[in-house]
Amino acid sequence: MRVLVNGVRLFFDIDGPGLVPDGSGMREKPTVLLLHGGPGFDHSIYKPSFSSLADIAQIVFLDHRGNGRSESGPPEAWTLAQWGDDVRAFCDALGIAHPIVYGASFGGTVALAYATRHADHPTKLILVSTEAAGDTYRERRVALFERFGGPEVGALARRRFLDGHTDAATLEAWVRLAFPLYTRTPRDPDVLRRVVRRPEVTRWFTRPGGEGHTFNLFPDLSRVQCPTLVLGGEDDPMTPIECQADIAAALPAHLVRFERFRGCGHAVLPDAPDRAMALIREFIASDSTQGHAKMPHERHGWPS
Repeated sequence: MRVLVNGVRLFFDIDGPGLVPDGSGMREKPTVLLLHGGPGFDHSIYKPSFSSLADIAQIVFLDHRGNGRSESGPPEAWTLAQWGDDVRAFCDALGIAHPIVYGASFGGTVALAYATRHADHPTKLILVSTEAAGDTYRERRVALFERFGGPEVGALARRRFLDGHTDAATLEAWVRLAFPLYTRTPRDPDVLRRVVRRPEVTRWFTRPGGEGHTFNLFPDLSRVQCPTLVLGGEDDPMTPIECQADIAAALPAHLVRFERFRGCGHAVLPDAPDRAMALIREFIASDSTQGHAKMPHERHGWPS
């Protein structure tokens, strides 16, 4: 399905009804809007795992503009501000009021852009393996990729993160050599084969001097007004755990819950599906009017 949003037609899909019979009436389930990673990927990476939540929520899968099956629009609009505004306008177009917004990796950054620009709109945020500023912990990323992939992958990570190369050959080598190392548990190779890849948006966003290097959402994180669950893997080479610890420390303390996953890589779910999905399910089902008080070890990102 597609809907016109801010001048482009965005692709979306839905799993589960929003209204379900409940005695003599109909009960409205919360809506969880999933924002995929990339940029340059699509929503398919969330299928079928997130269908398991359809018993407690209506699940909405969205392809960002320029990504997946959505229309591109002009490259000048491939910005975090526009992607964040698209989330709000998409919800308005579909009549989704106060969604729970889940974003992993780049999708989490878009979720933060949306939540800081439209702070009264989300009812909850779930941020997984994401970052709030570009070009942070670059040496740490290189070291982790070299640790997990050896000198060849280390050199590739150095070329991308330190030297700033985002040419087509580098990105193709990245998908082939580095992407399999994002997680400690090998992914099903069909996961990547199913993705509708749009490398042009990756190259645009991460080009030298592009927003992928220069963005900084930290000054605005205090604007977030809703309960926020932050998840991160301690062995994530793409967005190291320090990125999530920094986000958790910058968000309003009474709203954030930060969970670290030992021995897990990027996106957490591939390496710890049972624990991660249980936390997500609990957070979705919890009273959205209550924040999450944090223990000191969560506040500072210390190991639990």
